[in-house]
Amino acid sequence: MLAPHPFGHEITEQSLIESFSGLRQWEDRYRQLILLAKKMPALEDGLKKSETELSGCENRVWLGAERQEDGRMHFYGDSEGRIVKGLLAVLLTRVEGKTPQAILADDPLTLFDTLELREQLSTSRASGLAALAAGVSELARREI
Repeated sequence: MLAPHPFGHEITEQSLIESFSGLRQWEDRYRQLILLAKKMPALEDGLKKSETELSGCENRVWLGAERQEDGRMHFYGDSEGRIVKGLLAVLLTRVEGKTPQAILADDPLTLFDTLELREQLSTSRASGLAALAAGVSELARREI
């Protein structure tokens, strides 16, 4: 498996919901995103290729995927920005280990609404998040 990470495995949607549920202030949610970013291992330079770099993000972001033998998807990524990297961690938690069909049948951003993260994002971060979601969908579409 390329670039393993804890998202979708040790860190699950339920654990994120529990972590964010007591946080009412945006600053606390912001700090939680930074903590998640710190748990994301940096990608090796060999995986930071032009074909894995996403456009439409404020910071440089790389997103890649590989299909596992059982048909499920493994996603990996990195960003130069801490908040964007935290947003990527939440997104990977949502889509990691799902089949391409399951990813395309569901909105990968619903977890952000559950965690009450989308409403406070700046316009540039919101468009970056949309670019991340589109990148996940495109990678899943390529595997069908």
